[in-house]
Amino acid sequence: MHIISGEILHCRWKNSKLELDHVKDGAFAIDKAGIICAKASLGSLKTQYPEASLIDYSGKLILPGFLDTHIHFPQMDMIGQMAPSLLPWLQQYTFPTEISFHRSRHLITKAAHHFVDELLNHGTTLACVYSSSHMEVTDALFEVFAERGLRGIIGKTSMDRHAPAPLLVPEQQDLLEQITLLERWHGYDQRLSLALTPRFAPSCTPDLMHELGRMHQEYPDTYIQTHYAENTAELEWIKQLFPKAKDYLEVYESFDLAGSRTILAHGIHVDADSLKRLAARKILISHCPTSNLFLGSGLFDWQAMDSQAVAVGLGTDVGAGTSFSLWQTMNEAHKVAALRGCAIAPIETFAAATIKAGIALGFDDLGCLDVGYQADFQVIDSSQRPILDRRRNSCTSSTELLSALIHLSDDRCVESVWVKGNKIR
Repeated sequence: MHIISGEILHCRWKNSKLELDHVKDGAFAIDKAGIICAKASLGSLKTQYPEASLIDYSGKLILPGFLDTHIHFPQMDMIGQMAPSLLPWLQQYTFPTEISFHRSRHLITKAAHHFVDELLNHGTTLACVYSSSHMEVTDALFEVFAERGLRGIIGKTSMDRHAPAPLLVPEQQDLLEQITLLERWHGYDQRLSLALTPRFAPSCTPDLMHELGRMHQEYPDTYIQTHYAENTAELEWIKQLFPKAKDYLEVYESFDLAGSRTILAHGIHVDADSLKRLAARKILISHCPTSNLFLGSGLFDWQAMDSQAVAVGLGTDVGAGTSFSLWQTMNEAHKVAALRGCAIAPIETFAAATIKAGIALGFDDLGCLDVGYQADFQVIDSSQRPILDRRRNSCTSSTELLSALIHLSDDRCVESVWVKGNKIR
């Protein structure tokens, strides 16, 4: 067992309302299963658990680990590769990069370790990851996540049309590979899950999407992740490919790919009727502001999503996204909302990267540091960024402190990361 002490900052639910809980001299105990089993003063916990080891983070901030709801493993090496918009960017840079990513197992594994390093360096404890369409790349990524102790919802990207031949995998081969990955990794150590991952509707034939939907019905605890309503040219293409569908969402609905285990990335260009259906189906929308701004895709309407109670998480969307940092993602989400004339409270973006994302993904025990939650947390040392440290000392409220973190914290400040009560960085 461990006792962790330091300055604790997190979101929690109280009387059905979200609140920011901030304890400057806090402490909690972690049991052998990696669950927070008690919170009290340090002296009280030492008396209650005399056998527990004490890890003292005095002077540092203890926060929940982040949940990144949308990121691409093979695109790590193309961050900042500029193009006029989404579809040219895919053709000119993304597809060639993903083809070249199909290398030896040794090189793939090395890249996977680098990818995990970057996630941990930025305080991320769970990531929803698109691998490439290649089986060996995805298997190696799962293997490294398992070895390093990180949580992952990981998918082998399904594509059987409208992409270069080296990326296309025929329907039956894709399904067999999905089953292999499911049997090998799904549910591993309660940390890893398989996500069925049609890249987006244009890259999959109707037959393939039908079979992926059928597979999800057979294995309902798998996830589904794909892209949705990111770009206006993409929407026009959808109308051409699926003329009978009334809108983009109905394409996924018609193939049983739209439910409570579905993560739709972007959701920028969405009408009122689709918003209601997204909420009714309990679909998670992953807002990826650094990517949307980089590609000029549009300004996400946080207020509209919130008004219809659509679940919203945050995604870094590397490599159109320009940072692994969910702090930076919150920073840009604030600015996107401001451009739409909407102010988002810091607690809302922070919750979208922690407790709200956990709930939307089906984890009622992630994203918070209260009793009964998994001990997934990050330790922030503000002294590693003097401007943040100075700002921290001048804050007069917990909300001010959180806002300072959103706009000033980065990977220099992450001292350590814990998952399931184990220090993994």
